[in-house]
Amino acid sequence: MWRYVLRRSWQAIPTVAGVVLLTFILFNVVGGSPAAMVLGQNAGALSLEEFDAARGYNKPLFWGRWTATRALETVDFAQAPPSVRAQWGAGESGPLVLEPGETLRIPYAFPLPEGETWRLTVRGQRADFPRHGKKIRSFSTLWKKVFHSVENDDLRAEDAAVEIWQVRLERRTRHLFDSQLLHYACSLLRLDFGVSTSLNQPVTRLLRAGIGPSLMLTVPILLVELAVSLTLALLCAYRRGSWLDRSLVGVCVALMSVNYLVWIVVGQYVLAYKLGWFPVWGFESWRHLLLPVWIGVATGLGVNVRFYRTVLLEEMHKEYVRTAVAKGLGPGRILFKHVLRNALGPVITNVALALPFLYTGSVLLESFFGIPGLGYLSLNAIHSADVDVVRAVVLVGALLFTAANILADVALAWVDPRVKLS
Repeated sequence: MWRYVLRRSWQAIPTVAGVVLLTFILFNVVGGSPAAMVLGQNAGALSLEEFDAARGYNKPLFWGRWTATRALETVDFAQAPPSVRAQWGAGESGPLVLEPGETLRIPYAFPLPEGETWRLTVRGQRADFPRHGKKIRSFSTLWKKVFHSVENDDLRAEDAAVEIWQVRLERRTRHLFDSQLLHYACSLLRLDFGVSTSLNQPVTRLLRAGIGPSLMLTVPILLVELAVSLTLALLCAYRRGSWLDRSLVGVCVALMSVNYLVWIVVGQYVLAYKLGWFPVWGFESWRHLLLPVWIGVATGLGVNVRFYRTVLLEEMHKEYVRTAVAKGLGPGRILFKHVLRNALGPVITNVALALPFLYTGSVLLESFFGIPGLGYLSLNAIHSADVDVVRAVVLVGALLFTAANILADVALAWVDPRVKLS
């Protein structure tokens, strides 16, 4: 068995790598600029640059020796809006033209930090060159001919007019793979999930603080729901076709039809506020968990009872059950020793799929009842655009889902001798 677990764990490495890459793409590539989401679109360039530098967002995404900077946004004068053209002193259309002897000061958003290597690239041509002629690049022979001096961030056209079409500033990275992806992967290897922008605390500390309340809520829900669901499903299977079976199925359909929020609102208002049977809000003692656990069990009971009932009924029609009845075995022994044991495969799979969600908690229950778990933390992180927290919760949940699949395979082989670990 241990050899199988090790082999499956080794095979899960590509899956884990894929999960890491997918979360990186979702939050670093597709999600846009985290700095702009946190600080707002009106934040200054220096503030955005400092935010990116502190979290490794000022690097190339995957690889590269040069990366863009907010000190000077790349400008293409053929497509630049009027506000950008006015900032550079360009005309209403066409390239930026420097007459002989004219000097252009580069409008940096903030002074370039010392200790870094920068590359300023200017693309254009001398006005007396053909349109299909050469282009000027930084530190090229043509640059030296056109701009005899580049001092104090000034570009000076000496002996001929110059048409400038594009200006780009880049910062040199430490090496080719000094990228956001490498920074993210190295941080994960150190179990460093970053720092929460809304709470200004390490994400790892927030996860440790939130996992306890989440497990105190979700584990009782899972255990009580499993015990009650299996008991009712066994009762339905044993009395299949009777009024009791039809009544329980009808109740399950009714439970499935009621929205989750309805259970929460009615439970809080009637049972907690009006009748005073439970606390309405807070996380001070075990009594504060009674109503959320009861609601969590009620909302999932209908689906689980119908699922387990279907599994047990399928077992009830098999040959070994008829053989056991013919041998004179009692109903209780047939149900619990034979039927339930052979139906544990789907039950274990269903429970294993629910295990990762124990970690993430219940977003609605924790939010409505003030339970400081990971669900409550995740919802607040989404509202405040706290990228590091949301990314950590998603990543850890995906990794737990991978581990739960391995655990389900091992558990199936343990309860069912017909399943071989190979």
